[in-house]
Amino acid sequence: MPAALVVSDSVVIPDAELVWRFSRSSGPGGQGVNTTDSRVELIFDVAASTALSPALKARALARLGSATITIAASEHRSQLRNREAAQRRLAQRIREAIAPPPKRRRPTKPSRGSVERRLAGKKQRSEVKRLRREL
Repeated sequence: MPAALVVSDSVVIPDAELVWRFSRSSGPGGQGVNTTDSRVELIFDVAASTALSPALKARALARLGSATITIAASEHRSQLRNREAAQRRLAQRIREAIAPPPKRRRPTKPSRGSVERRLAGKKQRSEVKRLRREL
């Protein structure tokens, strides 16, 4: 299944940069779980990658906190489906790490109408409470 991992339109990670490890999985699988290596670990070294531009690499390293990403998948009975699940999760994790920062919020002041409505509501509430005290 050697194929490049497509993260986005501009980022494609070659298969040579992905390290796969397989082991026996716990969980569903019956007797086959003891003999097949269906658990998958997918390891990607962000710092050594040639697929990411220096700017994207710096952004990813700052957000991830470590240079390598390790994804473990063992939710399916077959190794192939676990490999696909691990690739999906790695692609999603990298997309989140290289996403541009959100736009900064421009501070605004409340409109005159919203201030007046807020004050009218407070006056009405205090009037209700004042009337309760008179009873």
